[in-house]
Amino acid sequence: MRLLPALLGSAMLATPLFAHAQDVASPERPEVAAAARAVQQKVVAWRRDFHQNPELSNREQRTAAKVAEHLRALGLKPKTGIAHHGVVAIIEGGKPGPRVALRADMDALPVTEQTGLPYASKATATFRGETVGVMHACGHDAHTGILLGIADALVKMKADLPGSVMLVFQPSEEGAPDGEEGGASLMIEEGLFKDFKPDAMFGLHVFSTLQAGQIGVRQGPLMAASDKFTIKVKGRQTHGSRPWGGIDPIVAAADLVGTAQTIVSRRTDIAKLPAVVSFGAIKGGIRYNIIPDEVELVGTIRTFDEGMRQRIFADLKNVAEHVSAANGASVEASVPDNDGNPVTVNDPALTARMIPSLQAVAGKANVIEPPLQMGAEDFSFYAKEVPSMFFFVGATAKGIDPVTAPSNHSPKFTLDESSLDLGLRALLQVTLDYLHGVPQAQG
Repeated sequence: MRLLPALLGSAMLATPLFAHAQDVASPERPEVAAAARAVQQKVVAWRRDFHQNPELSNREQRTAAKVAEHLRALGLKPKTGIAHHGVVAIIEGGKPGPRVALRADMDALPVTEQTGLPYASKATATFRGETVGVMHACGHDAHTGILLGIADALVKMKADLPGSVMLVFQPSEEGAPDGEEGGASLMIEEGLFKDFKPDAMFGLHVFSTLQAGQIGVRQGPLMAASDKFTIKVKGRQTHGSRPWGGIDPIVAAADLVGTAQTIVSRRTDIAKLPAVVSFGAIKGGIRYNIIPDEVELVGTIRTFDEGMRQRIFADLKNVAEHVSAANGASVEASVPDNDGNPVTVNDPALTARMIPSLQAVAGKANVIEPPLQMGAEDFSFYAKEVPSMFFFVGATAKGIDPVTAPSNHSPKFTLDESSLDLGLRALLQVTLDYLHGVPQAQG
């Protein structure tokens, strides 16, 4: 989930009621339960291995190699090197039927782990010119382990499988490094769906603000569009003892950050839909008594409405230019500075059809409808191409309040490993129910 700021600052409010979904409670498939038992220990081992050996976006060489190695061991013929380190394999069923795609993201974050787990990451890497810790602070290690487990299960039952399944192991969900391309959009650009166009696509994400055992899903918009911005405030360097001898970009930048908060609080109709403008990093200066030439600010914008999105872009540029000018500084405002993620939208009909499948494995009371989420996902690019459903799997252990639990992207983010089992069973049940046509969509 992109970008660096924490995904949520408050509890996920939710309801277990789905008055708009089919009220058809199909039972958990016995083959799903059997498959989950058979691969449970392997999924845990894979996840811990990936957790201990995390890799940043567009740098997932080891992870991709491990994934491809296991897929080949299953008798599949994975394609590698898609969007740098993406791995894709097709499982052909023994009977005719629809096409389904399943996605897991593989990249980690520039976060120094503080969980104290025996398999905690000690990895480091270079990010934006600095040496940083690297951690699976968002749970992509879990997603990769789950999809490998599903690959095991589907290969074993492929003779009776009606249709075919594309396994998509995606790099760079958190966003490509500056100056690079990556992620879902690049996989599509490089021909992901050229020879295999799915009838439906599914993905999941472990989520700290849900209790282990719960699943969160909603029809229509689910997660926000995200856009990254870069603002460079340019002053004139001088000695800290005589600020009048130069132009202070630090003071201008501080003024800019404060004024930018009024874009959402005073200029955006958040009664219509929520929006966020957050600054994630401010860098400028090198010594306590030198006022520098330049300060760089980077951050993220989250929206659900295209008109609101464009107005916030214009407002932030306006604030950057005029606040800087008021302080005697100049500015370079790249708002946005790349192509951001669109809103993640769950196909309403597909989601309504598959909710009973989620309820079959989690229990009806444990499948809840969350509010709109300000976190973003590049799964949204797939959802623009094919009917898709994306859902959350609770990651916080029972007995720990999800409201106060370390969130996704926190250095203390801790996954209750029971979510591996629920995630695998949910995604497998959804896949098999769709392929077998159960439950049937209502006319």
